[in-house]
Amino acid sequence: MTSQPTPTKAASGPGGPGEPGGGLQAGLKNRHLSMIAIGGVIGAGLFVGSSSGIATAGPGILLSYALVGTLVVLVMRMLGEMSAANPTSGSFSAHADRALGRWAGFSIGWLYWFFWVVVLAVEATAGANILEGWIPAVPQWGWALIVMVVLTATNLVSVGSYGEFEFWFAGIKVVAISAFVVIGGLAVFGVLPGVDAEQAGLGNLTGHGGFLPNGPGAILTGVLLVVFSFMGSEIATLAAGESEDPQRAVTKSTNSIIWRVGVFYLGSIFVVVALLPWNDPSIKEQGSYVAALDSLGIAHAGQIMNFIVLTSVLSCLNSGLYTASRMAFSLGQRRDAPKVFAKTTSRGVPMAAILASVVFGFVAVFFNYAYPKTIFLFLVNSSGAVALFVWLVICFSQLRMRKIIQRESPEKLVVKMWLYPYLTWATAALIVFVLGYMLTDTEHDGRETVLLSLLVAAVVLAIAVIRQKRGAGAPHVHQVADDPRDEAPVKVG
Repeated sequence: MTSQPTPTKAASGPGGPGEPGGGLQAGLKNRHLSMIAIGGVIGAGLFVGSSSGIATAGPGILLSYALVGTLVVLVMRMLGEMSAANPTSGSFSAHADRALGRWAGFSIGWLYWFFWVVVLAVEATAGANILEGWIPAVPQWGWALIVMVVLTATNLVSVGSYGEFEFWFAGIKVVAISAFVVIGGLAVFGVLPGVDAEQAGLGNLTGHGGFLPNGPGAILTGVLLVVFSFMGSEIATLAAGESEDPQRAVTKSTNSIIWRVGVFYLGSIFVVVALLPWNDPSIKEQGSYVAALDSLGIAHAGQIMNFIVLTSVLSCLNSGLYTASRMAFSLGQRRDAPKVFAKTTSRGVPMAAILASVVFGFVAVFFNYAYPKTIFLFLVNSSGAVALFVWLVICFSQLRMRKIIQRESPEKLVVKMWLYPYLTWATAALIVFVLGYMLTDTEHDGRETVLLSLLVAAVVLAIAVIRQKRGAGAPHVHQVADDPRDEAPVKVG
């Protein structure tokens, strides 16, 4: 897909710009992209899953978050380099297609799609749990259905409606967690009235068995528990292809990733473990953020946090459906998925790709209610390590793409990976190490997650290799020059 100078110009696609089926529309405004980039890194997993990490590693969970946060910053820097040079709805899948081969783009694209449609079911169920608690007259499955239908309708209207919904969802998350960090920080340093100084303070970081009460090995176990809450930081690079100024959007998103991870993850977790002893029973019983708010004497802390978690769930659902559909659209463009996925409405919406994604999501929701301990558990575990697979593919793609960009369009290297290629190789090695360590983890299902994810990846990879040997799909163009500023198409067999 090509960069778009105005929001009315259609993105490249079959059928020609501006016509039905003519491709995606550049309908996302700069404020949409900014908030998607900021909010995309704040997943519901931060609010829901952090308590288990704190129980495992104690205050040392800060090092786990710092390690994963550094990994995310480095991977997003690589992705930013490639996406700023060639913004596309396929993002890392399209880059892998060109840099590593069609088998790589096909495999990682479908695995990523699979990951997000399973997430749709997980988040729909989580949202339904909260809503049923508020309005029990509607059964849980009814709420899951309502949530899925509403957000499907939102995505079907236009990319602008998705952007507007996500702007407000992400905005609520950002305001809430920023307020939590500020208020909690004041309490930690003893300048918030009405807070017990003996309960809140920096002494909680070392005063209950030390900073690493369960030993240094707990840091790596903590990594396994928190790594998946970072998935979503790459969404801005997929959405950038439908923005007014894709290159600027990607550059801005890439450059801001450090402070986003630092403030929202490290900042908020620091506040939690400084407000309360890490082994306080309320952290496990109520959840880390609710327990922290309760310790400050804030009324209705549980309901406030439920509202924030619901907002995060809806945001994740909204973005998950958008992301899955755009990946399916990109695969359709490259003839790696049914051609109908690459067709769009007059508003630039890939209707077939959205409906296919949501249908699988509905099926997964059904499995969650009918077979939660068998089929659905398999779906969740078999998609669990996809985040790490995606990051690994981004590393190897960037190693090749840097040379391609330098050779063909060096002026497009507006974002550069630091210390290339050494830091890229070091990042890839760290990801492989985390995957290897997961194979030793039987307590938190790490081994099962990796093995099942590898099984699914092997099946998808085998299909990709067979397709390539049979010559399935025509040679395709990675970038269509429908704008005179764009480079000539590059054909890859």
